[in-house]
Amino acid sequence: MIERYSLPEMAALWGERHKVDTWTEIEALVLEGWEAEGVAPPGAGAAVRAAPPVDLDAWRAREAEVHHDLAAFVDVLADAMPGHGRWLHYGLTSSDVLDTALGVTLKEASGLLRERVIALFEAVRRLATTHRNTPMVGRSHGIWAEPTTFGHKMAGFAFELVRANHRLGEAAHTVAYGTISGPVGNHSTVPPAVEAHVLGTLGLRTEPAATQVVARDRHAAFLSTLAGIGASVERLAVEIRHLARSEVGEVAERFAPGQKGSSAMPHKRNPILSENVSGLARLLRGYAVAGLEDVALWHERDMSHSSVERVALPDACLILDFMLARMTRVMEGLAVDEARMLANLEASRGLVFSQAALNALIRSGMERDEAYRIVQEAAARTAEGGTGLRMELAADERTSAAADSLDRAFDLDTHLAHAGHGVDHLAKVTAEWLRTGASS
Repeated sequence: MIERYSLPEMAALWGERHKVDTWTEIEALVLEGWEAEGVAPPGAGAAVRAAPPVDLDAWRAREAEVHHDLAAFVDVLADAMPGHGRWLHYGLTSSDVLDTALGVTLKEASGLLRERVIALFEAVRRLATTHRNTPMVGRSHGIWAEPTTFGHKMAGFAFELVRANHRLGEAAHTVAYGTISGPVGNHSTVPPAVEAHVLGTLGLRTEPAATQVVARDRHAAFLSTLAGIGASVERLAVEIRHLARSEVGEVAERFAPGQKGSSAMPHKRNPILSENVSGLARLLRGYAVAGLEDVALWHERDMSHSSVERVALPDACLILDFMLARMTRVMEGLAVDEARMLANLEASRGLVFSQAALNALIRSGMERDEAYRIVQEAAARTAEGGTGLRMELAADERTSAAADSLDRAFDLDTHLAHAGHGVDHLAKVTAEWLRTGASS
């Protein structure tokens, strides 16, 4: 991923230094396992740890000669282990190290991503709580629907992030696997006891029936989960973008001192951070497809997945990491214009209470279709410049029996009496609760 969309901690996890150091740790653990089996001489594992960190330039130079990154690593590290170098990588195939290291990195990356999800959840929850009773227009199809609250709207996004956190926990479990099982996965050259030592120490689970690799349906599921979380973050970003439109003007992204919204139009304050998130979500969906394409490898393994994963897995983690951090910044600095929300609500001239008026007429004894037609006709007159839905209905003698009920139907406080219900449920959700893997 380009530097523009890479945050340091996640980028370091996918960097060459971390990769080679993880390979080194796996090789050391394997030799410790062989020592316990009485095969490798005492001190072989310690010799790996005592060796200086593999020089990345020397490793790259060796790879240019042998055209195999793992083999080049083994050569360089073995040269730094006099007396023990011949035991390095004993009984292993490249994928034993590569896939186990990948499991370690994906486990670590998942931990970072879960913390990002939790941070975004907390930012959205704060908005939901603060604006529990802030009235605004609810919209469906982009058209005025009924009154709601900004808090209720934010509560919906918050609980979607709770579900995202749960799915990410499951996906992290799915890919926290490794294999130290030899060329075709049947332990012909390395016993299960060595594998158990390595994976147990690393906190990974054992692929129960490996081929030469850990099964790629795991990684496809992981990428699909990341894409799904990206879609949820994008939904939030799209909501902010719509509410920030000039004609709506109910929210705005934070505008830093000295910031310019347009090179040509000084008045512009564009929702560029949310737009950026929408664009990055498209990349994530593409990587999910790439992961699915990698599942069907030939027999015990082919190489077709390798080039895909060198791009898709790190980039997907980096993209989602960046998206979550960026959207958290948006929500923490979001300007909410309560007065504009109320003004937009009042601009409907009562149209947003049409269902409440319909129900009031039904309760008065009117048949539903007749009541619907009366409200619909009054709404049309209101939209064409009439006096407002309540007044239009009052002018219709057929509604006189429901006058008191209609007055209550147009009362905003009555309409929103239960709107805080979803927000109140958020009080049960804490960051620690999310970290334990609880779901909603």
